[in-house]
Amino acid sequence: MLTGSLFGPSAAFYFETGRAAIRIDKSFPIGRFSPVASGTMIVHGHSPWGLSPMPTSDNPPFPAALRLFSVAVIIVLIVGAGLFFAPVLVKPRWPWAVTPFNARFLGGFYTAEMVVMAALLFWNRWSPGRLVLVMAFIFTVIVSAASFINLGYFNFERKAPWLWFLVYLASAAVSGLFLWRARARPSVKGVALTPAWRGYMSAETAILGLYGVGMLLFPRVVSSSWPWPVDPFHAQVYSAIFLAGAGGVYLLWKNAPREELLVLGLAQFLVGLLAILGLFITDAAVHRIGWTATGTLCWLALFGWIGLSGVFKLYAALRYFSSQSAS
Repeated sequence: MLTGSLFGPSAAFYFETGRAAIRIDKSFPIGRFSPVASGTMIVHGHSPWGLSPMPTSDNPPFPAALRLFSVAVIIVLIVGAGLFFAPVLVKPRWPWAVTPFNARFLGGFYTAEMVVMAALLFWNRWSPGRLVLVMAFIFTVIVSAASFINLGYFNFERKAPWLWFLVYLASAAVSGLFLWRARARPSVKGVALTPAWRGYMSAETAILGLYGVGMLLFPRVVSSSWPWPVDPFHAQVYSAIFLAGAGGVYLLWKNAPREELLVLGLAQFLVGLLAILGLFITDAAVHRIGWTATGTLCWLALFGWIGLSGVFKLYAALRYFSSQSAS
């Protein structure tokens, strides 16, 4: 049963299940959990997501073969993450020439992707596997297409470009295969989202999706506002980041299992944080960013928003895990 209003002067929500009732007061973001003697759990602090414990028993494991795939992908992503943490070592071995800013940006994303794949390796279940595989499929298909469109960036006399296409095409095939085999399986029942936050996630999906489509179809125009020069190939590769994010948010807008909420929140937090951190670290060495330029400020706002959105999702997921543990 749900009572109260999200935006009322004394807003409070009551969620009842077979085991516990939760009261959520309007005092976000500070919150704490305190069980009472009657067995009712009182949640002080309002979560904007309107979370309530819901059953997630229909969450079967994936075959062990997917764990092997996850391990292989993580090993590859460790190399990609090296563009952020050790660009001097990795850049000469990358499949194409990358500038310092592009290297650090790519490395930050691959670090976030590595954490997401580690979550799939840890759980290896339909949730969060559904989310991870959908985002991985979108990303690998778009990057593969962008790579084929821009073959001139690759020197096929080296091994690295061949390995690049092999890894991406194989990843797209494997993630697509597992999704196809599970296409009839319903998603795990997730936490309940308030109408306000369902509306926010719809807007988030639209913004990320439209920006990604713009980067893919009009790479020069959209990327012209970035703090550093971005060529069309890199812009199209980066479009996959936004489109994969849009796909992930869309899945959770429809239904938000707790593990998927946690994984998506962590991914968005890391993408936003490492993109901004990478920009500062790289510019400290080359001094080429105009920090007061409108484009730079808009770029910082975009990735700051992505990171903050991830923080909200993490907060909501962790509160839900805490409520489950306490009950």
